Amino acid sequence: MQIPMNKQGFATLIVSLIAMPMLAACGGKYYEVSQAGGGKTYNTRDIDHDDGRLRFRDEVTGDKVRLDNSEVKEITRQEYKNATGK
Repeated sequence: MQIPMNKQGFATLIVSLIAMPMLAACGGKYYEVSQAGGGKTYNTRDIDHDDGRLRFRDEVTGDKVRLDNSEVKEITRQEYKNATGK
């Protein structure tokens, strides 16, 4: 069984298929993570919680980091870019 599709519906489908991956690549959140009490600062895009600890990859060094006491701040893409060069 085929569903008839007019030209406008086909064009909408094509534009949607092209735009979805582009939008997915542009989105996301950016974080600045610091050790509680003014310690070292890290930048990351993904944070995992593991038994009360934060687990993430530092985007500057590429190191995997686990912190017990930390402060997390969501930052803008531009702040992230300035800090990481990415």
